[in-house]
Amino acid sequence: MDSAQLNLRVAAARAAVLAQVDLLHREFGRAESRWKADGTRVTAIDVAISEGIFRDLAREFPADQFLSEELPDPAGPVAVTRAFAWILDPIDGTNNFALGIPQCAISLALLWDGEPVYGVVYDLGRRRLLHGGPGLGGFDGEVPARVSARPVSRETLVGFHSPGDKALLPAATAVLADFKIRGLGSATLHLAYVAAGLLDGCVDFNVKIWDLAAAIPLVRAAGGEVHFLNGEQLPVRRFDLGMPRIVYLAGSPALCRLLRDRMAGKRD
Repeated sequence: MDSAQLNLRVAAARAAVLAQVDLLHREFGRAESRWKADGTRVTAIDVAISEGIFRDLAREFPADQFLSEELPDPAGPVAVTRAFAWILDPIDGTNNFALGIPQCAISLALLWDGEPVYGVVYDLGRRRLLHGGPGLGGFDGEVPARVSARPVSRETLVGFHSPGDKALLPAATAVLADFKIRGLGSATLHLAYVAAGLLDGCVDFNVKIWDLAAAIPLVRAAGGEVHFLNGEQLPVRRFDLGMPRIVYLAGSPALCRLLRDRMAGKRD
């Protein structure tokens, strides 16, 4: 990978996301929404942010590939074929955004050969840009981001989204039994907050790759790990709006080992 080309995209990614922040705040809690066929909510602001960010990036990098949850349905999976590709969730936490609950975020990931190498997450509630990637550092605003090194205990704080698949309830119950839980309504923020050390870890049973792609490089840059439990998701070789739900966990290496054991029914 050409580091000069990467650095150009890193700067452009931050600028493209920040260009949409005024719109995000202006329409927060005001935008009308509708429900999509898959049961998720969307607003016109989701679409406008997608169009705005990709318009800005495509102007500089017309040969890149642009993939978003909220652009027109391509009528099937799209092969990820370009060296540089972008995955965008224009508003992760659209339910919160539409209802005036501030836990929501713009989430933009840069991929190289299918691997997320840089992420930009704008946290509406904290008015903070989180950004970074392996080898480039991770930042919560201007503060270096580090995954929590606190010893694992019953006070360990885990972001959590309960499973829709009842077969996964035993694994979910094991997490609920041993840790303090936070459910923010934004999978992106759960994972980004792990990178920033605000949460010790997170577990989710219901996410898609666009919920995670921007925060994965943040966590890796900050010294943490992301583990997929129902099949490896990286590198991304195709972008599929109908993809199955992802089950994953994240945190420090020690916490990830413990979470995996607990969810598998293993105890000390």
